[in-house]
Amino acid sequence: MAGKKKLTSTKRSKTYKEWKKSYDEGARERRERYESISFRPQVEALDKALCEQSGYDAELGYPGEYPFTRGIHPSMYRGRLWTMRQFAGFGTPEDTNKRFKYLLSHGQTGLSTAFDMPSLMGYDADHARSKGEVGREGVSISTIEDFEILFDDIDLSAVTVSMTINCTATVAMAMYFALAKRRGTSFEKLGGTIQNDMLKEYIAQKEWICPPEPAVKLNCDIIEYCASHAQRFNPVSISGYHIREAGATAVQELAFTIADGIAYVEHCLERGMEIDSFAPRLSFFFDVHNDFFEEVAKFRAARRIWAKLMRERFYAKSEKSMMLRTHAQTAGVSLTAQQPMNNVARVALQALAAVLGGVQSLHTNSMDETLALPTEEAVKVALRTQQIIAEETGVTNTVDPLGGSYYVEKLTSDIEEEAMKYIHKIDELGGMLRAVELGFPQKEIAEAAYQFQLRVDEGDYKIVGINAYSDDAEQEIPTLSIDHELEKRQRERVIAFKEQRNPAAWQAALETLKKACKEGKNVMPFLIDAVDKGVTLGEVSDIYREVFGVYQDPGLL
Repeated sequence: MAGKKKLTSTKRSKTYKEWKKSYDEGARERRERYESISFRPQVEALDKALCEQSGYDAELGYPGEYPFTRGIHPSMYRGRLWTMRQFAGFGTPEDTNKRFKYLLSHGQTGLSTAFDMPSLMGYDADHARSKGEVGREGVSISTIEDFEILFDDIDLSAVTVSMTINCTATVAMAMYFALAKRRGTSFEKLGGTIQNDMLKEYIAQKEWICPPEPAVKLNCDIIEYCASHAQRFNPVSISGYHIREAGATAVQELAFTIADGIAYVEHCLERGMEIDSFAPRLSFFFDVHNDFFEEVAKFRAARRIWAKLMRERFYAKSEKSMMLRTHAQTAGVSLTAQQPMNNVARVALQALAAVLGGVQSLHTNSMDETLALPTEEAVKVALRTQQIIAEETGVTNTVDPLGGSYYVEKLTSDIEEEAMKYIHKIDELGGMLRAVELGFPQKEIAEAAYQFQLRVDEGDYKIVGINAYSDDAEQEIPTLSIDHELEKRQRERVIAFKEQRNPAAWQAALETLKKACKEGKNVMPFLIDAVDKGVTLGEVSDIYREVFGVYQDPGLL
């Protein structure tokens, strides 16, 4: 029998400091510096002691328990998968209704509606300013009839519906409620989300009618109305997505979004609402960009920040008020027209980050969305991406599988600390409404966008197919084409609708709504009655323009 072999002696550092010294003296690195996509310096490696300096252990807790770092539910995806949404909306209401049914038949669990630019800006399809834009970027909706067609043969009590609309959110919400009323569906059975976030419009997306103060008032009219009449419906989706798409860093996206949420909460409290009467239905909407771990940590930090704010600043008693529930969408700005097939890989990795970050709802972009509205085949691939993550990867089998990772926990604490500095700064300026008027978030985002573009131009940040691994040969894929004839059909439908309505009932509803606006009443009950009597989206918007005024961008960058 051979003798027992002796193991070779190996060198092993006793402390992180010892390892770091060895690393600095002889380790080889590919780059001069390592930074996240948000310019954060990246540490070589971490140990438990370094991680504990951030105080992560005291903040971590367990899934489903305050401060919800590890998720808002104890079982998370072991109990229920996230809602899988795909953005749908183009052409006429008939076109989008057909897409809705296609997606539902392929396993989608929630409908997400995009509206065209005239609808978003408060113009009917027959208005001169709508020419050339009807149905181009989303579905055209001007009347209650359009909503009836949009949701034809779809049980409103059996699906959740997301509507991405802001300055005309009150009108879209009123039409949805009026449709439910016509069908005999109780508002309490309606589930879904309306974006209804005007603060981020002034910060980033720039789609508005009236100035910030009355716009926020209208936002909160929906929050107040839903708190009493439609408690399953999320009356606002406080949105960081468009802030990030405008060029913000991950920390700016998080901080400005939370600050927007604070502003809505404060406005509702000023109305005399109890915090726990509306806070449980506030929802959020974040971007999911390319820096994988930064995105995971951002979602974890968001939950922790919101939980603390609701408990320590607003004295919420219900834990549901402290739970940050969020939808997420993969980063449209990361998609490339060059080598568009690469977008499938980008979207898959971003979606995985969202799932590991613990989101409640997810939209995955289609590979062709940088070229046109997505085709049915591209949408199906994007949906299948979520289903593969859910069913094949195993990441849903354990709650918060990245919990306790030195890097993820340190990153979560760092992002929380950096975001809170921004929030404190906004408080010092007088709150988010005042900060927007001063142009503070706008300037911060513009600078971040500029600095990132410099990094791309100089080759410090590589984008595959753009400034690295590019091809001379163009890669072509099928794209969706919108028939120009649809605009004519939609215009004719709106004109016919206006001619057929009851003039006396329509005029009376208009005057009643205008009076409610002037008196500062909650517009929702008046709007539901008005749209039911034939008042159109454009006509409501004209009242807003008359009563509240029209906002002009001050050009604060």
